[in-house]
Amino acid sequence: MSDEPRSQKRTEPSTSIATLLEALPYIRQFHGRTIVIKYGGAAMRDEELREAFALDVVLLKYVGLNPVIVHGGGPEITEYMERLGMEVKFVEGLRVSDEQTVEVAKMVLLGKINSDILTRINRHGQAAVGLGGEDGGLFQVRPVPQSTELGFVGEIERVNVDVIEHIAEDYVPVIASVGTDREGRSYNINADDAAGKVAAALRAHKAIFLTDVDGWLSDPDDAGSRISQASVEEVERALPQVAGGMRPKLLACAEAIASGVEAAHIIDGRRAHSLLLELFTDAGIGTKVTA
Repeated sequence: MSDEPRSQKRTEPSTSIATLLEALPYIRQFHGRTIVIKYGGAAMRDEELREAFALDVVLLKYVGLNPVIVHGGGPEITEYMERLGMEVKFVEGLRVSDEQTVEVAKMVLLGKINSDILTRINRHGQAAVGLGGEDGGLFQVRPVPQSTELGFVGEIERVNVDVIEHIAEDYVPVIASVGTDREGRSYNINADDAAGKVAAALRAHKAIFLTDVDGWLSDPDDAGSRISQASVEEVERALPQVAGGMRPKLLACAEAIASGVEAAHIIDGRRAHSLLLELFTDAGIGTKVTA
């Protein structure tokens, strides 16, 4: 027996064993599968939640899943824009972006947030590699149809899956939602849309979107109105009435499912280890979208 002191934590052994046994069939089911995770919201801003997310990702890799992270950084981009006296404006959940806004977005996403995610994952024992849309021609981007109103906001035409798959063999890819078009012009890309496109291109098993609410709420003002499960058809019927940041998430879920992703989940990133709760427990949390 080790001479190291035992933990004083009072978790009942039976509870811990039950939790492990509950997770086992899910680990077996997801082993070797690709899971695309859109990382953002409170999970990115709170120190304890950032650490919990990094631990979750490392655990997923250790038990045989292939996590691919796609991240935004909207609140931090807004914060830096406000410091610089720049106007912050959104239309249907998308940031209106001139050339200066795109430069700030690239600085924050690639120079600050991506680096922080890599540092945390690496520190917990799993090597991670950061990518932007330009790296290896990862994203081929074009202006969104509303470009007259939104400016330099892009949508992804094509994802170079070879780049991601090559890295994901040994590392965790961490992808920032920026990219360039064929002429080399830079664009801000909505991170939900980017995650949906990446999941679709990879034919991922699941796409998971971390947000700041319990899931998709039928009444945005009522936290108790969470929709626990919905079909793509139900999502598409509801979309005309959905506004704000939930709209691009639901659009991304529908696109991912239409491209062969088995399920998409919108979960509350304000809860520590929400990723593991959704994947490895019977109850699950958030909203699950399926075909």
